[in-house]
This record gives sequence, structure tokens and C-alpha cells, in this order.
Amino acid sequence: MSLSDPIADLLTRVRNAIKANHRYVDLYSSKVKINILKVLKEQGLIENYLVNEENGKARAFLKYAEGRDPLISGLKRISSPGLRRYVGHKSIPKIHGGMGLVILSTPRGIIDGESARKLKVGGELLCYIW
Repeated sequence: MSLSDPIADLLTRVRNAIKANHRYVDLYSSKVKINILKVLKEQGLIENYLVNEENGKARAFLKYAEGRDPLISGLKRISSPGLRRYVGHKSIPKIHGGMGLVILSTPRGIIDGESARKLKVGGELLCYIW
């Protein structure tokens, strides 16, 4: 399956699964998507993810609080294939007063905004998650 923006596809699938209170979401696998899922797991926003390399798919297990309230309440794609957004390490935004998460693609790999500030590296703003 050919997609023009696989990161937007990942975010849309997660957004739709959360709205439907699904336990997990299946998606097509790529290195970028797996690295984004890795950051989400490190930040505690998803429980886990599995990668099936035979058929090129991945499964992300969503995390919910008490009463089936999702930990992720919003996702927004910032940089798109038609308009890339780049920032330096001093101008990495804070989402919802530091309660949100910024995911960047940097020379050190795909990392969250707080780690990028500590490493003093900028890069392409991929998405905001809150």
C-alpha cells in the first residue's frame, strides 16, 4: 500500500482507535513509525508495540487510565511532505505548558522535545501529542 504521508497515517489510526476505545491498533510498519512508537512507549503513552517483519505490520497497544479514559487526548501532525517545519534546540515548543509531547526527527534519531533540548539538537518537528 502506497501512502504519501505514513506518519499522518499512524497518527490518524491511533486517533481513531482511541476514539473507539480499542485495545490496540494495527498499522503498516516502517523504521520511522517504529521509532515514533518507541518514543511513545518511553514516555508512557502506549503500553507496548509488536513488529511482525514477515508481513510488514506492527501493532501498538494503547494505554488507558481508570475508567477507560485514554492517556492520549490529541495528536497533531506538524511537518508534512509538502511543508517541512524545522526548529533549533532553543525554539523547540512546549505543548500545554510542558504537559504535552513534541516528537522531532534529529541527527541523533527520532526523539522527544525534552531530550532534544538536553542534547542541544534541533530538527524536523514531526508531531505534537497531548
